[in-house]
Amino acid sequence: MDASREVGRDVLLELLEDAHRAPTHGLTQPWRFQVFTGAARARLADGLQELYDRVTPPASRNEEKRAKIGAAPRLAPVVIAVAARVVPGGKIPEIEEVAATACAVQNLMLSAHANGLGGYWSTPAVAMSAEFAAWLGLDETHRMMGLLYLGYPQEGKPPAPSPRDPLAAHVVFYAE
Repeated sequence: MDASREVGRDVLLELLEDAHRAPTHGLTQPWRFQVFTGAARARLADGLQELYDRVTPPASRNEEKRAKIGAAPRLAPVVIAVAARVVPGGKIPEIEEVAATACAVQNLMLSAHANGLGGYWSTPAVAMSAEFAAWLGLDETHRMMGLLYLGYPQEGKPPAPSPRDPLAAHVVFYAE
């Protein structure tokens, strides 16, 4: 991605509006998006590294992983933290709220592609933690679902390949 090329607020609002049209049982609309652009990306990167240090046991720490967590938000012009709001004991099961939020992310990613943006969904453990939710100001009813990195492709650089298995390996048709 071209980190120097900003994504306009109008484009981001279009992507988020498309995400907001996702199917949702009971119209709970569980998705929550927190968008980081500009200097806020550095604050996010620093926060993720601080959280990594706090929640990762010393024996499990990996300096390469820590460095990557701090670098990634600075390499994309837009980073979106994704959470699903789940009401414990509520009418809608947690799996449905998580699935609805994943549908919203898919809508957002399709809209990003249609707008000439590239992106990827990343789920480092620290970005999936309750501690990260609290850092974002979210309460215990929120399940973190990771980070979306979005931006325009670098000039003259082809998109990364995304190979897939043959469709037949994943589909079964029944006619009778």
